[in-house]
Amino acid sequence: MSIFVAAYEERSFTAAAQRENATQSGVSQHMRNLEYMLGVQLFLRERGGVTPTPAAAGLYRNCLQVLRLHAMARADVARFAKGETGEIRIGLMPTITSRILAPALKAFIEQSPNVNVRITEGYSASLTQMVQTGELNCAIVPAGATALGVRGRFFVRTPEVLVSRPGSGLVPLKALRLRDLEPLKLVMPGHNNIRRHTIESYCTANDVAIDQIVELDAMLGTLDFVGQTDWVSILPAIMMSEDGGHRALTVNPITGPDMHIDLMLIEPVRSPMSTAAARFIELLQNEAERVSARWQEVTDTPCATVADAEPAATVSRPSNRADDTLDAISCL
Repeated sequence: MSIFVAAYEERSFTAAAQRENATQSGVSQHMRNLEYMLGVQLFLRERGGVTPTPAAAGLYRNCLQVLRLHAMARADVARFAKGETGEIRIGLMPTITSRILAPALKAFIEQSPNVNVRITEGYSASLTQMVQTGELNCAIVPAGATALGVRGRFFVRTPEVLVSRPGSGLVPLKALRLRDLEPLKLVMPGHNNIRRHTIESYCTANDVAIDQIVELDAMLGTLDFVGQTDWVSILPAIMMSEDGGHRALTVNPITGPDMHIDLMLIEPVRSPMSTAAARFIELLQNEAERVSARWQEVTDTPCATVADAEPAATVSRPSNRADDTLDAISCL
């Protein structure tokens, strides 16, 4: 069943063999035997891959449920073993690893010192694929990331904020409308990132003027570049939580309309999450919710400004810009 599911999801006997640590000829033989046993063709063999038949689609859905029940039965027996051991493999975006991961990981290690934790940082497309193939037990990705054999549930909602360098002419933590700014020199993720399409759709629908775009699928590189130039970026507020995150940045909530991102937990349908992984995710979600709530409290409170701060020279800013500037982090 596992080999069939892999072949169905990968649309390739070769890829299924790699995923299941088998040989291509072995996978092919397994599928021929399965078709003979069931008396129905499951795959159309084509150059460059295979195409599942309608019969395969029905078998696939049932196999997922059987594999999940099998894994649950094994897990139920394993819980009687003394002492929790094993390994959990979690995929996280930079949005989560930046501020949320450390306290959750610290608490988990204290509770389960014998469980090995492997964290893989990446963007939604690669993390989703790794969950699909079973390389990861689960991952946190933007809502909308989908793949065969993967299911998701809501994790947390966080606002998107405009991030610029200190002294940008923007009053830190003051909500602003992007369409009121001069044309933006905007750092954005690549087209494979779901947030790229969300940001572009928002800008188009709300008449936000964009002068230039540079693509950076590197969060630390984005923050460093924005902190040293007059370029700006739109990032999840959860990264700038509590102490504001990176101190060489000015952060502004986006309004007119508000902009937010929903994150979801994804996991393979065919296997239930282990008790250890579920507990780690619970700690992670609790921290994410706490930070998001704290961010909302801070942005709802007027932020003090420094009267003698020097205005910026030539950066994007509101048409009614204030001369007072303050590092957003000091307000948090």
